[in-house]
Amino acid sequence: MKQTNGQQLISLFEQWAPKSLAVEGDPVGLQIGTLNKPISKVLVTLDVNPDVVQEAIDSDCQLIIAHHPPIYRGLKNMRTDLPQGSLIEKLIKHDIAVYAAHTNLDIATGGVNDLLANQLQLANVKILEPTSTEKLMKLAVFTPKESTEQVRAALNTAGAGQIGEYDACSFTSSGEGRFKPSENADPYLGIANELTIVKEDKIEVVFPVTMKSRLLKALLSIHPYEEPAYDLILLESEVNEKGLGRIGTLPNPVTLAEYARTVKQQLGVPFVRVVGDMKKTVQKIAVLGGDGNKYIQVAKRAGADVFITGDLYFHVAQDAEAINLAVIDPGHHVEQIMKVGVADYMNSACNEKKLSCTFIPSKLSTEPFQLV
Repeated sequence: MKQTNGQQLISLFEQWAPKSLAVEGDPVGLQIGTLNKPISKVLVTLDVNPDVVQEAIDSDCQLIIAHHPPIYRGLKNMRTDLPQGSLIEKLIKHDIAVYAAHTNLDIATGGVNDLLANQLQLANVKILEPTSTEKLMKLAVFTPKESTEQVRAALNTAGAGQIGEYDACSFTSSGEGRFKPSENADPYLGIANELTIVKEDKIEVVFPVTMKSRLLKALLSIHPYEEPAYDLILLESEVNEKGLGRIGTLPNPVTLAEYARTVKQQLGVPFVRVVGDMKKTVQKIAVLGGDGNKYIQVAKRAGADVFITGDLYFHVAQDAEAINLAVIDPGHHVEQIMKVGVADYMNSACNEKKLSCTFIPSKLSTEPFQLV
């Protein structure tokens, strides 16, 4: 295992949940401290409060990844005699950086909403509210035959060649390449000032346009030619639909009352609030972690029988009742599922890249509400 720094770790994290996925105005990214330092342990938490900061100190963590940004609105001051300023002061004194992954982690494949859909054991899961898609590009590169498989493997490892549920997709055609190296060239094949004819393969692969820089870096690092010849073509095809919330189905229809009890058990909460006819039969379920008040109509248009979301407002509950959409509110804190989800994902990613860093889920509950 090799030592790593914060920039490497966050680069790896952002391959999964890039900041570009976040909704407009969401303050994601590094909020406190620096990533330009060695990091061996990271605490993953839903919120950053004084108890969580102390947990990070006691666990010898150099970085906290939080779902809820501790700095959500611009600071007018940073008074250390007030709670927020005191929190930031303590983090800086102990050289603990804080990185926020909010709606980008909600939207990311395998992120908060997929974790919730999986916990709820939904099948046939789809995106509830699409927010973006990516254009595809095609790379066509010419390589000597003896290097074809090596170049093809490097492109696949870098992320090219995925089409739907199929991986390692490529097309190869054969022909002759002609070139005349100059006196200043350092050719892999051929002699200066002499026309060279080489048996070559043309490898064609597709990839999302956001992978362009990574793919070209992989290509240039592995290709044997001093000046590889390649074409980049922007395609009309769109892939990688991303969005907020998920919608899926239960194996069998159940009553709303039965399902409310199931949700309470599956999400590990002490109670749920329910809107709708408890005797109604439900099977198609929408879920959106956090505050989903704005998405009542979206869930209804998607054909959901039940919408599971938190922080339900009184008048929004009335609106849902009026359009015959059942709602189950298990609270905002169910997003804590991201603690284990992020830690597991990043530990696996670090092991694969042979990086010596451990991600640990916070053991603390930051749920502010208590039942009396």
